[in-house]
Amino acid sequence: MSEGSVDDGSDELAALYIQHRAALVRFLTARTGSAAEAEDVVQEMWLKIGSVPSGPIGNGRAYLYRVAQNLVLDRLRAGRRRAVREQDWADVEQGQRSNGPEPHAEPAAETDLIARGDAARLAVAIDRLPPGAARALRLHKLDGLSHAQTAARLGISRKGVEKHMAVAMAHLRRMLDAGELG
Repeated sequence: MSEGSVDDGSDELAALYIQHRAALVRFLTARTGSAAEAEDVVQEMWLKIGSVPSGPIGNGRAYLYRVAQNLVLDRLRAGRRRAVREQDWADVEQGQRSNGPEPHAEPAAETDLIARGDAARLAVAIDRLPPGAARALRLHKLDGLSHAQTAARLGISRKGVEKHMAVAMAHLRRMLDAGELG
């Protein structure tokens, strides 16, 4: 069995988790922008891989990183839903929603304009990335290449791609959160 592969499930996956835990924390810190959040996600991963029986997994390391990324996305979505619920509750409590439209019933044109504005801000943010990080981000996220394929295309190691991606995500998060892009 090659390194990073798991053939029958949880014992090998747990061993891989323990082996790659520090790297997963670094990966998640880059994705979430918070070491504490990264630790929470790693703990959630441990619970998830320990409680869900898995079948054969071809590449255990890739599986762990995919689980980590999916958990980050799940938390992001849950946070957005929670913020919307809390705002709705605050609006109702303050009596601001008397006979207005249904909550979140944005007209299609307004939603389209918001989406276009978000896409434009993201494009500007990507253009402001350091060149290596921008190339890696475009190949991996936009063109859909794996880290290994991106590394081969750029003539660098997979670790180099991971570092470029971490730099890119940190820069994008910082620029978008700081409102530097209008």
